[in-house]
Amino acid sequence: MTEHMDDRARRVYERTRRVADGARQVDGRAQQVDGGYDVVVVGGGAAGLNGALMLARARRSVAVIDAGAPRNAPASQVHGLLGREGTPPAELLERGRAEVRGYGAHVVSGSVESAARDGEGFTVALADGRSVRARRLLVATGLVDELPDVPGLRERWGRDVLHCPYCHGWEVRDQAVGVLAGGPMSVHQALLFRQLTDDVTYFTHTGAALDDEEAEQFAALGVRVVDGEVTGLEVADDRLVGVRLRGGATVARDALAVAPRIVARAGFLAALGLRAVEHPMGVGAYVPCDATGRTEVPGVWVAGNVTDLTAQVGAAAAAGAAAGAQINADLVAEDTRRAVAARRRAAAVRA
Repeated sequence: MTEHMDDRARRVYERTRRVADGARQVDGRAQQVDGGYDVVVVGGGAAGLNGALMLARARRSVAVIDAGAPRNAPASQVHGLLGREGTPPAELLERGRAEVRGYGAHVVSGSVESAARDGEGFTVALADGRSVRARRLLVATGLVDELPDVPGLRERWGRDVLHCPYCHGWEVRDQAVGVLAGGPMSVHQALLFRQLTDDVTYFTHTGAALDDEEAEQFAALGVRVVDGEVTGLEVADDRLVGVRLRGGATVARDALAVAPRIVARAGFLAALGLRAVEHPMGVGAYVPCDATGRTEVPGVWVAGNVTDLTAQVGAAAAAGAAAGAQINADLVAEDTRRAVAARRRAAAVRA
């Protein structure tokens, strides 16, 4: 049995590798969209692709519409993902697309402009004029990081300007780390990075003053506090070396953690009555859903960062898989109801 399973696993691996090799240059067929699908997945990141994988394996017709702008594109590696630790983000998505295509799903490059109710299903309109119908929608469009307005942050984002201690913390362990105050989670962020290095400096920037409890925590842990507005970064040999303050002083730092406002990519859902709402913790805006990813609009599910603003790649992928399974179950229930109704109509005619 073990030998049989090993052979099977080897065949699956070889098939996936062949598909991946073929997908490196996307053929014309893969870029086409048919008139209608069981499910259209909007977003080709970890959540969207894993949802599509579950649905395609359930023999559902699936199209993934991928705008090609993953949040983690600036990062060199994905971390905290068991079995794929250290994989470059682009490579991870390439493998995912190949796996999804291997089960017959379409992965199509394009940006979605709108989604609207169309009878019992939906019509999804793309920016290039194409449109596609779907019985169900899985929205996995992720979020946008709205960085503080400090020159140089965007250029270093995902490299030595960071946000997540679990995504990037190990790589800056024992280094001189700065934390830029900018939101309700900035103090918490500083405490998390203090676990990774003894050298943490908290820049108050334009944020609120520390309260007594926060100041005591920083003092107890040896977190240095620097007041004053941050006006830029010092970079040498394509490496962050310092944080510049108004007045000209520079504080030497190897990395800078920021807490951007994080906002779901959900504007195209407005015609359906779905909008991102403010997160209770004040960190950004998300699309609400229940535990399965089902939104308040029948037939629409969400997964990943569009609804869970703090989800890493593994959690986003898991949410996509769970939503995909729920969508398939919902379609099975609908198909069964239709079959029963048809059987009853046929029986009534015979009677």
